[in-house]
Amino acid sequence: MPITTSVKRYAQAVFEIALERNKLKEWQSDLRKIARLIQDTEFASLIENPKLPFELKAKLAQEILGKINPMALNLVYILITKGKLKDAGQLADEYERLLNDHHGIKTAEVTTAIALDNTERERLSHHLEAIIGKKVRINTQVNPDILGGFIARIDDSLIDGSIRNKLEMLKKSLAKTRR
Repeated sequence: MPITTSVKRYAQAVFEIALERNKLKEWQSDLRKIARLIQDTEFASLIENPKLPFELKAKLAQEILGKINPMALNLVYILITKGKLKDAGQLADEYERLLNDHHGIKTAEVTTAIALDNTERERLSHHLEAIIGKKVRINTQVNPDILGGFIARIDDSLIDGSIRNKLEMLKKSLAKTRR
């Protein structure tokens, strides 16, 4: 699901506050904690219940979250008020992307035909780093339809090193030479 503009704005604002106060890691941890909170279906249904007063929702969130940065708790209150707490996972993901960008790290969404072991993941990561000139963190998924190789998405770039793509290119090349 694409990240909404409002989630991007919240993440950017939080990132700027964290950067200004030198609390990047603390905010990362707090946002992950908030994201895990909303994954609890019972809690999520209570928070989304319009009949439940804000004060009760806020107290419930505070008790469940436990020790958390007061500004992060204020963010939770804002998200509850705006009906956006359900977007906490996306907000945490977008914050992490901003944090990685700040540290010169790119995230690659990589599709392979089979699951990769740690050695293969590391080799692929180094290969992608050589291509884009930045440190790369990879998230993998398996799709046997690509037959072999990999497809990597990094920001708006697509690197298609799949066997399926190579076969398609070979097919087109052969079709051109037949004419």
